[in-house]
Amino acid sequence: MRNSTYSAVFGALSNEMRMSTIANNLANVNTTAYKKDQMAFHDTFTRFAHDSLVDSKSFIRDKELFPKANIMAKVRLSDQQLDFTQGGLEKTGNQLDFGLAGEGFFKVQAGDETLYTRAGNFLVDSEGTLVTQDGNPVLVDGGPKVIPPGAKVFVDPGGNMSINGETAGALDLVTFTDLAAIERVGSNLYRTKEGVNAGEQVPTDLIVQQGFTEKSNIDVVTEMVHMIETQRSFTMYSKMIQTADEMDKKLITQVGRPTI
Repeated sequence: MRNSTYSAVFGALSNEMRMSTIANNLANVNTTAYKKDQMAFHDTFTRFAHDSLVDSKSFIRDKELFPKANIMAKVRLSDQQLDFTQGGLEKTGNQLDFGLAGEGFFKVQAGDETLYTRAGNFLVDSEGTLVTQDGNPVLVDGGPKVIPPGAKVFVDPGGNMSINGETAGALDLVTFTDLAAIERVGSNLYRTKEGVNAGEQVPTDLIVQQGFTEKSNIDVVTEMVHMIETQRSFTMYSKMIQTADEMDKKLITQVGRPTI
């Protein structure tokens, strides 16, 4: 198989992955505090061993020992990261809705693991515990918080909570010095990558807005433009594969045909 076919296949597969990411972003455009995925691509190069011999050794020979480097470009996915840029805040008036303005996360308890989220559309379960939409307890002063039925809840911009006018602790808020060390685990939850020090610390410029929720940071128009671009790229690579296949067939059926 010719090198052009390999390059086209790698390019088509990379764009297929990019299309899946764009589709997932668009599907979550109305998900509270959803953070979009971003992907980057670059050409990688396949080098032969003799390509490392860049000097001609003129003091030994007057001609190059090897031919010029033959480098084949193959498209690869180079990086995929979460974009944690701020989403717009939308007023709801619900006393258990909290929008975050700035860099940071709420802490929640999911089984034996502490996870993080920016989706502050909380609710109270049947036992009166403050939980996320999926039923994970929201951590207040390191543990779950029970809110009595009909209680008046107030949270100031610093995350300090009072219930019926009495101090009830503070929401556990956290940020990281290295956001690239944060990965998505589903259900709008995040965790630090295993074996990576994300630099967990208390946020200094994070503001909690009660009665608001953060919207996703997805721009539909931008994502649609990326989708069109990806479709056209995939079509181009498909045509490259077809053209290479037709050339191979001609090479086999015509050039390779014996003459009488």
